[in-house]
Amino acid sequence: MLDQTKMLYSKEHEWIYIEGQTGVMGITDFAVEQLGDVVYVELPEIGAEAEQNVELCSIESSKAASDIFAPADGKVLEVNHGLDENPEKVNEDPFGEGWICKMEVHGMPKQLMDYQEYKDYLETL
Repeated sequence: MLDQTKMLYSKEHEWIYIEGQTGVMGITDFAVEQLGDVVYVELPEIGAEAEQNVELCSIESSKAASDIFAPADGKVLEVNHGLDENPEKVNEDPFGEGWICKMEVHGMPKQLMDYQEYKDYLETL
């Protein structure tokens, strides 16, 4: 599991963990609770250009389908193919085995919250 206190968060409940030029991204446990049981993850294509706050992929759950937005500008380097067979990993371990993709990050993303800001934001919902 990645260190949640070192992640950046969007208001749409995506997270990104950046080391150097590479970021790992997924959705938060709050998003998972709202979605319910995840039954399918439409992964982005490797090599796809991601634009911050633009749809990158989608997740289908027992409750609804939901668009997942890129938390940063970049290029998709790797996707979590483990979710093809086990989409429930998003529910079970959203900050670990439930990651969605790794991307080459182009510049530091703007308008994202740090851990404490995100926790404070959740209290306003």
